[in-house]
Amino acid sequence: MIGIKKIFPLALLLSSALSHAQYTDQINSNRPGESMGGFSVGKTVMQVETGIYGIKEKHDVLNNKTKGLGLDLTLRYGAFLEQLEFIVDVQYQFDQFKDAIYTTNRNDFKQFTIGAKYLIYDPNKNYKPEVNIYSWKANHKFKWHSILPAVSVYAGANIIGKNNPYSFPEDGLSPKVMVITHNRFGNIVWVNNIIADKVTTDYPSYGLISTLTRAFSAKWSGFVEVQGYKSDFYSDGIFRLGAAHLLNDNMQLDASISTNFKDTPSILYGGVGFSWRFDADYRDILLPGDSDLEKGMNEKQKKDKKNKEKEDKKRLDDVSPEGE
Repeated sequence: MIGIKKIFPLALLLSSALSHAQYTDQINSNRPGESMGGFSVGKTVMQVETGIYGIKEKHDVLNNKTKGLGLDLTLRYGAFLEQLEFIVDVQYQFDQFKDAIYTTNRNDFKQFTIGAKYLIYDPNKNYKPEVNIYSWKANHKFKWHSILPAVSVYAGANIIGKNNPYSFPEDGLSPKVMVITHNRFGNIVWVNNIIADKVTTDYPSYGLISTLTRAFSAKWSGFVEVQGYKSDFYSDGIFRLGAAHLLNDNMQLDASISTNFKDTPSILYGGVGFSWRFDADYRDILLPGDSDLEKGMNEKQKKDKKNKEKEDKKRLDDVSPEGE
């Protein structure tokens, strides 16, 4: 009961703050899944998400095998607007490919994408639910508003060099676009990515990634993810699961394992990773749409507002789950 009494008012205060800014008190990493969340890291914030993975593939029809290692690196930076984020996504792989006759050692960029993401709709912006300070149950009943997702759009470019062993020769420079939906239900986050990739090439790819993440404690979270993509070059469905551990507000460790649903080829790979946020230059920013009164507050008004918030918090601390 004591834990709920402390967490409940804090959650209310945080939900109000998040409606004005993308920045969160703790790091918000896209790892260890492959989906991209709807919210940016925050203006002036730089975030590095990196990891190493091992991969094993076997094609039963063509009778070939692949074993290798790869490096992931994602750089995220919030600039110009609180809702805007620039992203560099790189994957470099070293492997050994064997068929019935030859053994080939390969290494090259499996992915090199530069793009930007913009939040176009946040259902919690300017949303101010009424708080019943006498009833814990009334404040935690289901609200239809919670099913509305935040929506972002992403546009980027794939940059692949010539003679790349992981792509077809005509790949080169090609676009990648995505629509992202982001829901939060208590300690569960549901993210969906709808993707159109390499649409100007001879082998466009269309896909969907759906990720469910659940927080088990203040430090631990787990996720399950399903990814499907279809192309004349390659189509597949992949299942992933993993966990993340928060080291501190700006650092996270993670691990995951993935497999697919077919044997042409069968795929098994697992990896570990690390995310690090640099937020020393961040300042809380009010987004367009915040009240003119709040923007124009003098120091005395701001102080009075803080005192009122402290009084409200104290009253909420006295509200138990039974509404006492």
